[in-house]
Amino acid sequence: MLSTPLKSMLFGLTDMHVILDPPSGQLLHPEALVAFQRLRRDARDAGFDPKVVSGFRSFERQRTIWNNKAQGLRPVLNTDGVELEVSRLPPQELVLAILRWSALPGASRHHWGTDFDIIDAAAVTEDYQVQLTPQEVADDGVFGAFHQWLDQRIAAGQSYGLFRPYAEDLGGVAPERWHLSYAPRALELQHLLTPERLEAQLRSCDLALCDTVCEQLEQIYTRFVWVPDHCYPTDMPL
Repeated sequence: MLSTPLKSMLFGLTDMHVILDPPSGQLLHPEALVAFQRLRRDARDAGFDPKVVSGFRSFERQRTIWNNKAQGLRPVLNTDGVELEVSRLPPQELVLAILRWSALPGASRHHWGTDFDIIDAAAVTEDYQVQLTPQEVADDGVFGAFHQWLDQRIAAGQSYGLFRPYAEDLGGVAPERWHLSYAPRALELQHLLTPERLEAQLRSCDLALCDTVCEQLEQIYTRFVWVPDHCYPTDMPL
């Protein structure tokens, strides 16, 4: 049985476990913020300016995104970024299509505040409309130089416990080079997020396609929720 504060943190039911990053206005887990501040200092010395564009995301916010996509009110994209016709997809296929780019409410790592999306603010003007697309973060993209620098820092164990949970395509979530995670706390919380606890949370809210999701939750959990332990850095801070 999870305590109420821990359950609230795990599923993003409150924001009591996160604090403000003033430069971005985003909320992060305190330890993740310290790690990011250290990484940001190093990056600025190298000529970059990392900025968090999406930090903590509540359960309710993720549920709204999910429901809007399920109802055709927001675009659902395929692996290549092409919009799909939601009305033509059977429920099972629609669920998997949404999961390719959007986390299941209750299973988003953004709920924890340990995970956040970043850009290099030095590479664009203030009025630039960030898309968080593979094209932006490709080596020849607008943020490519920054991410190549970050590649080297992560590989050298000099990223203060921050890593990319979706660095490669494992057949679930599409690769997100912009998504960083603070490994020590994220790993602890991931082990608390069991399929049984997740289903109980989903059943307690008004979630579109809930029955379809729960019918295939074991597959969804393995493919889209669980980040294998080998993806985490081996030299994590305590």
